[in-house]
Parts: sequence; structure tokens; C-alpha cells
Amino acid sequence: MKKNIYSILKGKFLVSDDAFKNWRMILFISGLAIVMIASSHSADKKVHEIAKLNNEVKELRSAMIDGRGRLMKLKKESFLENIMAEKGIAISEIPPQKIKVKSQN
Repeated sequence: MKKNIYSILKGKFLVSDDAFKNWRMILFISGLAIVMIASSHSADKKVHEIAKLNNEVKELRSAMIDGRGRLMKLKKESFLENIMAEKGIAISEIPPQKIKVKSQN
């Protein structure tokens, strides 16, 4: 048992007569490890990009809500009345009247 462990640690299985089988297996496992690492990095990159896009969506949504709130404030009659009062324009006390035009036919 002790002799087998020393032969593995010294690497005798890589230089023996039937070492070609061992090298093929080592290269195959190394290739699989590289593919697995690349796949893991790709998945991590996608996760980070998804998190970044989610943050951007949240920022844009809050900007939209803020803009909608400002628009609602600008559309209020009291707000418009104050702005027009600063310019010297007041609300009419007399209600508007309909103008009816009779056709000449």
C-alpha cells in the first residue's frame, strides 16, 4: 500500500510503458475542468448583468413615478392659477357662454 502511494506521488504512472492511456484521461479531465470553469464564469457574468439591469429598472421606475407626480401637480387648477396670477392673468368671474351659429341654408 505504501509503495503504491509513493509511486503515485513520484509520478511513475506518467512515464511507464502504458502511460498513454493515463495521459489521455488526464487531458480529458483537464479539458472538462476548463469547460466547467468557463461555464461557471459565464453564469456569474450573466447573474451580475441581470442584477445591474434590475437596479436600472428600479431607478427608471422611480424616475417615472416622480415625473408622473410632478405632472399631476402641474395639471392642478390651483397651481396654474398661482402661476397665472404671477403673470397678471386672473380667472374670469363671468362664466363662458356658448355661441350658436345658425346655418344660412
